[in-house]
Amino acid sequence: MQIRKDPISLNWVIQEDGETTWPNLKGCPYCPGQEALTPQTIYSHTGALGGWDVRVTPHLRPLYRIEGDVQRSGEGVYDRMRNLGAHEVVIENPDHRLRLSHLSDENIAQVVRAFVSRIVDLKKDRRFRYVSVFRNQGKLAGQDPDHPHSQITATPFIPRRIVYELRSLQRYFSVKERCLICDIAQQEIAKQERTVEWDDEFVAYCPFASRVPYEMWILPVNHGCAFEEDMITWERQLHFARFLKSVLLRLETVAQDYHLVLHTTPNSTAKFERSDLWRTLRDDFHWHFELVPVRLSTARSYFLKEVYYNSVLPERAAEELRKVNIEELTHA
Repeated sequence: MQIRKDPISLNWVIQEDGETTWPNLKGCPYCPGQEALTPQTIYSHTGALGGWDVRVTPHLRPLYRIEGDVQRSGEGVYDRMRNLGAHEVVIENPDHRLRLSHLSDENIAQVVRAFVSRIVDLKKDRRFRYVSVFRNQGKLAGQDPDHPHSQITATPFIPRRIVYELRSLQRYFSVKERCLICDIAQQEIAKQERTVEWDDEFVAYCPFASRVPYEMWILPVNHGCAFEEDMITWERQLHFARFLKSVLLRLETVAQDYHLVLHTTPNSTAKFERSDLWRTLRDDFHWHFELVPVRLSTARSYFLKEVYYNSVLPERAAEELRKVNIEELTHA
């Protein structure tokens, strides 16, 4: 397995000769009592009954390998490297059927705490330039296996979409000396046309140019560049857990399947070709989660001649999601 760079789009693409298959396992490897079916436990939190309620383990089919060096090489105009990195699974709870949105606030906060712990640890490795946290819920979103889980990857490159964001936010800051996402958040809260939920600390809204129906961004109202730095206290983790749970419950009334992806700062201690590459990062970047629903009726309409197509205006989507009765859902 290796990673190759497209010199035109600047995408890094994992290349493998033949698809890796799941090991032939009896039972779910993420359920309690099946711990021997997975690699070693990297992180865990013990619940009130003595067993684990959150556990992190290396992925059974890792896309990246943590051993060795990146081994960058060229072939004419092309660049490649070996698949150096980390690929981990955050098993969010012991129950095979319990979705993230149906966990207790405290359990979701423990999942958030696991994210923080693993990001901090992986960023200590200077080989890794970026750490991603994401979860795929449902078959349409590619969830495999069925047991609810999130994934964490650490890579020797910054994904292209993150690079675009970094450069765009950097340009805005260089002109206005303000964070663009801070400005967007304040405008959305003031106008309340596309906001879905908000309080003094967090806001969820449907972006002005939403790519798909009911897409939402979740972010802190006050500026924070790095998720793992913003989420260091239990009180903050618990508050965010409650907020995230409410937003997910709203979304699941219109789409059960979704992608949830964290956008946070690159690893500032990593080895870069230019030491001044992201010098204003703490001022211009603003961490956020992107919540992208996947619905069967619109899955084939995501792209239209390389341009996103969205059949539901974000203003209407936000209005629908705002009207959802959360208390009714939590007591159902």
